[in-house]
Amino acid sequence: MAFSAALAWAATQLLRGSLPPARFAAAVSPLTYSSSRQLCSTPIANDSSAAGPWDEAETEILRDVEPIVNIVKDIIHSRRYKNGEFLSPDDEKVVREKLLSHHPRAEEKIGCGLDGIMVDRHPEFKSRCLFVVRTNGDWEDFSYHKCLRAYLQKKYPSYSDKFLKKHLVNKSSNLFRVQKKAMVDPLPAGS
Repeated sequence: MAFSAALAWAATQLLRGSLPPARFAAAVSPLTYSSSRQLCSTPIANDSSAAGPWDEAETEILRDVEPIVNIVKDIIHSRRYKNGEFLSPDDEKVVREKLLSHHPRAEEKIGCGLDGIMVDRHPEFKSRCLFVVRTNGDWEDFSYHKCLRAYLQKKYPSYSDKFLKKHLVNKSSNLFRVQKKAMVDPLPAGS
């Protein structure tokens, strides 16, 4: 009984800030201290179960989108495709199913029908990007960032804004960053 009273007093003092944690830890055995923290659901610093819902969601989202982001970065920024070249059937299928289908204006982009997807320089911005080529010969660029944003907002509505802010807006994230060595100009513009 005396031990319980001492523990209650020490916990009260600690919560009020009038007892330093070191003095409290010395007064109570480590087993009791650890158990009381777990009972109060305060995460222990080295406890692997301390990861919260955001950490778990971020890991799941990264596992979900990182492969397609890496494929698209490779398609756009490598020597695999020259300017104006259509994607291979396998790459086109991945881009069509995993990206283009989620674009907010996918139907408008595809228009009369999809003949293929190509890589080329954007006429205004001069950077390489993906283009939808319609069956009538018209072609229009589409943003894979917009596709991913719409996909994430639909599949992960509770976490998409935080994820996008951290990984798309934040320049320190490596998810959407292209490594300098991968940046290659396969052919000059107009070739």
